[in-house]
Amino acid sequence: MKPRSEACERNRDPILKVLMQWFLEPGTALEIGSGTGQHGVYFARHMPHITWLTSDLDDNRPGIRAWVSEAQLPNLPPPLRLDVSDSHWPVERTQYVFSANTAHIMNWGQVQAMFNGVAQTLRPKGVFCLYGPFNHQGEFTSDSNRAFDSLLRSQNAEMGVRDDRALVELGKRVGLQLHGDHWLPANNRTLVWIKSESAAQVGEGTRG
Repeated sequence: MKPRSEACERNRDPILKVLMQWFLEPGTALEIGSGTGQHGVYFARHMPHITWLTSDLDDNRPGIRAWVSEAQLPNLPPPLRLDVSDSHWPVERTQYVFSANTAHIMNWGQVQAMFNGVAQTLRPKGVFCLYGPFNHQGEFTSDSNRAFDSLLRSQNAEMGVRDDRALVELGKRVGLQLHGDHWLPANNRTLVWIKSESAAQVGEGTRG
C-alpha cells in the first residue's frame, strides 16, 4: 500500500496557491524531503510547466516511488536520494526548490546544510519555498505550535519549531533574500527566498 498523510491532503491546496505565485516560468523544481510523495504528485499534476523532482532518504523512497509510478505524469520522474548533509546533491542546477515540514525535524546543522545546498543548487534569481510552522520574531504564533515544539523537543532536543529571524539570517549568509511570507491555515507559513544574481558561488564548499 502507498503511504498516506492526512496533513498532506489538508495543506496541499493552500501550498499550491502560493507556489503558483512564484513558480511561474517553465523549469525544474527540487522537492527536499518528499515524505509520502503526495505533494509531488499533486503539484506536478497542477503545474505541468514544472518538472517536479521528488527526493528523500532511502527509507522513504519506495513509498514515493509508488505514488509517482501510479500517477504516470510526464513531468514527474522517479524519486532521487537526497541527504541534505551530503557534500554533493543529485541535482546540480534548478530554478525552484520546495520543502515542507522539514526544518523542525532536522537538527540545526542539517537546516544550515539545507540552506547551503539550496544556495548552491538554485540558479541566480531562483526561488526557494519553505513550508511549515515557524516562530515569528521569537514568539510562538499559537498555543498549538508551542505544544508541538515541546513534543518535538521531548523526542529529540535538537528538533523544534524554528524562528523566522534565524532562517532569514541563515538565508542572507548564503545569498538568499526573503521575498515572501505567506500565512496559511493550521498556523503554518510558506517563506519564500530568491537567490541574488551576485550569489552564484555563495556557499561553495561549505557543506559537510
